[in-house]
Amino acid sequence: MQIIGLNREELEDLVLELGEPRYRARQILDWVYKKGVDDFGQMSNLPVLFQQRLQAQGLVVSAVTPAGAAETADGTKKYLFRLSDGCGVEAVYIPEQKRKTVCFSTQVGCPVGCSFCATGRQGFERNLTAGEIVDQVRKIGLEKKTRITHAVAMGQGEPLANYAATLKALRLLNADYGLQMAARHLTVSTSGVVPAIYRLADEQLQINLALSLHATSDQLRSALIPLNRTYPLAQVIRACRDYAAKTNRRVTLEYIMLDGVNDGEDDLARLAELAMGWLCHVNLIPYNPVPGGAYRPSPPQTCQRFLGYLQERWVAASIRQERGAEVNAACGQLRQQLKL
Repeated sequence: MQIIGLNREELEDLVLELGEPRYRARQILDWVYKKGVDDFGQMSNLPVLFQQRLQAQGLVVSAVTPAGAAETADGTKKYLFRLSDGCGVEAVYIPEQKRKTVCFSTQVGCPVGCSFCATGRQGFERNLTAGEIVDQVRKIGLEKKTRITHAVAMGQGEPLANYAATLKALRLLNADYGLQMAARHLTVSTSGVVPAIYRLADEQLQINLALSLHATSDQLRSALIPLNRTYPLAQVIRACRDYAAKTNRRVTLEYIMLDGVNDGEDDLARLAELAMGWLCHVNLIPYNPVPGGAYRPSPPQTCQRFLGYLQERWVAASIRQERGAEVNAACGQLRQQLKL
């Protein structure tokens, strides 16, 4: 069992079972999250016999092991983590002046299979545990010797298809005994798992929701994102509007710009209509080519035309400044190309 995936109540139950007072759980959590210690033997305020019992129970602190990294000139860094069963996942560190963001994975591979995404080509292997999710963020903060201020579930996998583990991880990232990250600095991206969007809205958390939209007609969206055949566009947008209304959090509509595919005048008009009148923000994303991919990025002037058209109609919009493309760490490029 991995300590990193346990919440305070679960860890308290564990230490009580081992014959120790409840406050030992707080001591362990302080060592893990505040001091970054993974070895029970280094937790100096724990009795030696208790340290030995923890080890004898087969307990370990950490859930992931750094296994490789690649960094760009601007400091964006892609990490490969090895899991206990030998699988690997990638996460990305994105430094900015006032924020330090980690883009973390929630699954090994992805079951959605979006046609423009490298992860989808990898196939789906398994869900990550809450500990494996949280430990990506913790380990990157320790390696960079900095406090991670923002975390986004935009790495490998569909977060809402691994709902329980993703939600538990978000609570651990936010907890006062965990990484103490503000809920409003946490974002979940989804390709449109409608029941889970409604469920997330009812959790009464202040986390942000981002929708991988990428098309404004069911025909095209189903070709790009097969999940759209199960949850059509109208249902997805209705769920997102409900999320915005219940949480008062602005929903981000992610729109990858694909040359000659979704960047026509009709696409633009439908995008504006879809985004008007509710609390959302359109994030136009220049496409990052993947090896063997069939798509090309829209020209910069097309992206600017989309931006201007939306803003003229009072739709909040921006063009994402992509980071990490040189090491295949940008949007849609994660596919465990680093070697274990």
